[in-house]
Amino acid sequence: MVALAASVAVLVAGLVLGGAVAEQVIPGLGDAGTVTRWGLPVSRLAMDLAATATIGLLLAATVLLPLEGGGTGSSRDVPRLGDDAIGYLRAASWAAAAWGTAAASTLVFTVADVLGLPVGQVLTGNELSGYVGRLPQGTALMIVVLLAVVVALLARTTVTPAASFGLLLTAGIALLPPPLTGHSASAANHTVATTGVALHVLAVAPWVGGLCAVLAHALTRRGRLDVAAARFSRMALWCFVAVGLSGLVNVLARLPDPAELLTTNYGRLALGKMLLFAGLGWFGWWHRGRTLPALAGRRPGAFTRLATVEIAIMGATMGLAVALARTAPPPPAEAESAVKALLGYDMPPAITPGRLVTLWQFDFFFAVLVAVLGGLYLAGVARLRRRGDRWSPGRTAAWLLGLATIVITTQTGIAKYAPILFSVHMAQHMVLNMLTPILLVLGAPVTLALRALKPAAIRGDRGPREWLVAVLHSRAVAVLAHPAVATVIFVAGTFALYFTPLFESAMRNHLGHIAMTIHFLLAGSLFFWVLVGVDPAPRTLPYPGRILLLFVTMPFHAFFGIALMNLAQPLARGWYTAVDPPWGASLLSDQHTGGAIAWGFGEIPTFIVLIALAFQWYFDDQRQARRLDRKADRAEERRTAAAEEGGDPAPPAEDDELAAYNAHLARLAERHERSRKG
Repeated sequence: MVALAASVAVLVAGLVLGGAVAEQVIPGLGDAGTVTRWGLPVSRLAMDLAATATIGLLLAATVLLPLEGGGTGSSRDVPRLGDDAIGYLRAASWAAAAWGTAAASTLVFTVADVLGLPVGQVLTGNELSGYVGRLPQGTALMIVVLLAVVVALLARTTVTPAASFGLLLTAGIALLPPPLTGHSASAANHTVATTGVALHVLAVAPWVGGLCAVLAHALTRRGRLDVAAARFSRMALWCFVAVGLSGLVNVLARLPDPAELLTTNYGRLALGKMLLFAGLGWFGWWHRGRTLPALAGRRPGAFTRLATVEIAIMGATMGLAVALARTAPPPPAEAESAVKALLGYDMPPAITPGRLVTLWQFDFFFAVLVAVLGGLYLAGVARLRRRGDRWSPGRTAAWLLGLATIVITTQTGIAKYAPILFSVHMAQHMVLNMLTPILLVLGAPVTLALRALKPAAIRGDRGPREWLVAVLHSRAVAVLAHPAVATVIFVAGTFALYFTPLFESAMRNHLGHIAMTIHFLLAGSLFFWVLVGVDPAPRTLPYPGRILLLFVTMPFHAFFGIALMNLAQPLARGWYTAVDPPWGASLLSDQHTGGAIAWGFGEIPTFIVLIALAFQWYFDDQRQARRLDRKADRAEERRTAAAEEGGDPAPPAEDDELAAYNAHLARLAERHERSRKG
């Protein structure tokens, strides 16, 4: 209740100070009315609070509280949710229902606000059904309603950790559509702002919701509070870093001039949010230094008091965030060109090899992705070295080289020219789909994680290592990692993307472009995991089968390139006509160049994979030979020991393959000799 009161109070103050509820009505234009001006932010705040509560309850049930069972080794004794966790799942069902209801109310008010009609007319007329699918905000809110209903229904019956984790992922996905269709999608630097706001929301929800769940756990005096609080504290530190980084990026994307923090309503609200964020950082530091030791000493009072105040500040921050979303950022100083409105940057000069290297284009999403993947990998290697274990420098080099190819294709001039020229886009696609994955799977990240991650501290619980093992043993991974399925995804995905309207839709939307690029990486990683992956897989092909699969699959990319070169009409004509550079070749000529790149690039991964398979096959034969030699040596030692004791030499052991084979030959020779004498 304290958080609710704080959020509402700050929301009202922010709306008044920001001028969002005192909009000037222009004669001749429609006015949604006072009910919509107040109802939209209030319903949006209710939606955010319900979403945060849902995430927090699911997080407590799945991650913060330890699981039960799974500690005796019995096949029937599998990890399961405890009674408290199941109770939080049932509470999450009600929170998700409130989330869906608030999202539906926000949808009605949004349509009224966009059309400038009173909310009563929207409800009684056909505007709601007619405009929901046409408005990006309406479509986003409909997705939220559907996903929230799914979570609400399934959380009523879920009792397993895997299902609870699936609901947590579903709820996380439902967080994204509304903010990605707000100011971020229309900001001047919308490619950076879109990713920044997505990371911001994904970090805020578990941070705020998790603290609410831990506080509720403390107030109801349930067990394992010290475990839940310690786990939340470790997660909150990373959430704090992500919120701060993404918030800074969002402010820079909308307010390039620091003076606008003081001279504009939007800037002043953003500055107030920064101050509240700094206060939350101080509370987090206090928790780690003071209240967690108090919990370990069974003194929960200090944690409860401090957490109550912290949640109130979090509620005020969320209210201010909603007010900020209803306040228009300052307009750009200069009018945007049509190309900049589509790309987020002005038309670059004529392409040259030097400009591909020097004209860097910052992409926040892939910069964060590379930083996280590189940091986690190097942290795992450092942990192994600290405890005296060895990790192959070649694997580390392969992983870092793979990440370097992501940086080159997403941050340099290649990324700047890829949306403009199909040929550059195809070069980017080929690298991310057919070269980067080979290097990444040769880095063996899963093997490194399994060796570096510690088992769960509580017997029968699931920590990161146990969750990773559970995913590897899941049915979904077994199906996806089947060679036939991985090959179909790798090959068919390319044809389905480029020869359908999906390609142009992805090019017109930054999120679609990110999704397309991630598909390239994941599809390639899945296929090459089956071929040359060092990590454990559900199904392992023999080396001749891998080589056969390689030579069967790679020609399909050559066929794809030939098909592009033979097309008489350009792909995504509407997009490439809109961004057609004055210095470029014709659309069809550039597309044919892209087809030639796709046709010729297949030789590079084929050559690399063949070399990798040759080395893997050779080293595998060496390991098998050493294993057989060790078995033969052990068998010889047993026979020598038996002879020294005066008895008959010991018979060949069942695992002594060489001795068994020699005995088989001796029996055949003896049988042949008897038949000859007879």
